[in-house]
Amino acid sequence: MPSSAREKKTKLILEVAIKLFTEKGYAGTTMDEVAKTAGISKGLSYFYFKNKEDLYMAVTKKAFDELKGIFREIFKQKGRTGLQMLTDLASDYIKFTQANRMFNDAILNFMGIMQLYTSDSGKQHIHPLILESEHFQKLLDIHHDCGKLGIQMVSQGIKDGSIRPELQPEVTFYTIWSMIIGYERLTGPVAYEEKEIKIHLDNWKPGFIKLMQDMLKGTIQAQKPQAVQASLF
Repeated sequence: MPSSAREKKTKLILEVAIKLFTEKGYAGTTMDEVAKTAGISKGLSYFYFKNKEDLYMAVTKKAFDELKGIFREIFKQKGRTGLQMLTDLASDYIKFTQANRMFNDAILNFMGIMQLYTSDSGKQHIHPLILESEHFQKLLDIHHDCGKLGIQMVSQGIKDGSIRPELQPEVTFYTIWSMIIGYERLTGPVAYEEKEIKIHLDNWKPGFIKLMQDMLKGTIQAQKPQAVQASLF
């Protein structure tokens, strides 16, 4: 089969898989459904992707590629300080997770797989078909690409003076990234109206961004409580 035809068919299967995974979830989607919706035979679908695990790893790689595109678009903008880039990144990352929930779930799922993959005995808990997937192997090579760009943003901020100089770029960026992931995971509990705590999405996002900026600039100051003088009599 000519490479151009194969690329078109691969793209079609991926698009169908993304649609079905979004609508029905990973567990609720079968390779039969993917093939039928794509208008190809089930046997031919296995020519492109060995199994559903392999297909999901391919979708996960596309998710990382899409996310990397956001990082690159922000980083290549001229005249922006490192702090401004990270501020834009936080906002755009949150928009990405809200507009592409299946991609975000795939990325977080892969992070969970990596937690097992890098532990002493965790690999035995990963599905063997995932470990055999060529797309999983590609993910091992590219999943830090976003982090590399984020680290450069922090380094730029230290260089241009918008971020405090004593911060270590690698630790700083991955801390910021973990904060953004945590923000996304907690939007559901914060939005729940029956909660007793007084926090709402409308004021949480700007508060989250400001706190992140203050941490990076070093403007958070510990304040001692003022002593209150009062007579005992």
